[in-house]
Amino acid sequence: PGQVLESIDFSTIVLLFSMMLIVGNLHLVGFFEWNAVVVLQRLKPAYLLPAVIFTCGFLSAFFVNDIVCLVMVPFVLTIAKRMQREPLPYLLAVATSSNIGSVATITGNPQNMLIGTYSGIPYREFLVHLAPVAVAGLLVNWAVLHWVYGEGTVQSAAEEPSIPLPRVDVSRLAKPVLVVTVVVIGFFIGVPPAMMAALGAAALLITRTLEPHKVYQEVDWGLLVFFVGLFIIVGGAKNAGIVDKMLYLAHNWNLQRTGVFSITTAVLGNVVSNVPAVMLLKTLVPGFANPHKAWLTLAMSSTLAGNLTITGSVANIIVVETSRPTVDISFWDYFKVGLPITVITMLIGCAWVAWVL
Repeated sequence: PGQVLESIDFSTIVLLFSMMLIVGNLHLVGFFEWNAVVVLQRLKPAYLLPAVIFTCGFLSAFFVNDIVCLVMVPFVLTIAKRMQREPLPYLLAVATSSNIGSVATITGNPQNMLIGTYSGIPYREFLVHLAPVAVAGLLVNWAVLHWVYGEGTVQSAAEEPSIPLPRVDVSRLAKPVLVVTVVVIGFFIGVPPAMMAALGAAALLITRTLEPHKVYQEVDWGLLVFFVGLFIIVGGAKNAGIVDKMLYLAHNWNLQRTGVFSITTAVLGNVVSNVPAVMLLKTLVPGFANPHKAWLTLAMSSTLAGNLTITGSVANIIVVETSRPTVDISFWDYFKVGLPITVITMLIGCAWVAWVL
């Protein structure tokens, strides 16, 4: 039992759990819907695609990208219908841009939280290093989606209807937004992310803006159990000497090279999913000659590779499942934009990490 507990990284679990509580509060008070409508309500149809891309990308940088997808899909379906636009490219934009935007920060996705905890890279430094990759990736995303769908999205020439703002109780919205602002400031000034997120989540629960049981329903308990299980499995592999053998193979395969490590991460991430891939590969990084660069490479490649196929990330699956039965996104629908987006963004990411950082 002692070895099992030692193998669990409770800082990562606390960070993930706390961010779920914080984002759950924002979700329940309507923050994401309100934010999306404020951004998109006066847009002309021609500007809808970049607006969806950059809105999802920005929100996913600071909040868990899975929640952003869950909230944005119904809204995008509604606004596409009102603008009489084919919804498919905008749904693909939600999935791909949420993945790309989440690469920018430690709190963007679960695997980045894991990397942030183990690497010790400060939140601000992580953002400075990988935000340029996220911005460039969102531009690539826009270009590819426009290239593939740009001429076939208008269903009829119609005036853009007005989109009313949802009714939001400002008194309920103000407190969670204030807490999130304080939490993000804490991240930037160097407070450990797990501690800052836990304080923010505790503040929201204690002040009871919402009933706690409703907030707890927003928590993905399965993901938390999944993380704990992976920690135990990897800990067992380490005790059995498997990690040492993997490190030996890593040296033989030149995994310390940015390009090789990125490709390995991308392939493994699409075979077993990105979180297990990161959980496994994180055991190798401390043995590399430049662990700092390797951690950033792992974060970049594990996240961007999630755009390759529908099953590449949980965010993609959420978009596909939530959009049914209104829109059926096939494997090919996704892959024909996912492949070029993944290849181009990973090339940019590898070049940035290898030659700039």
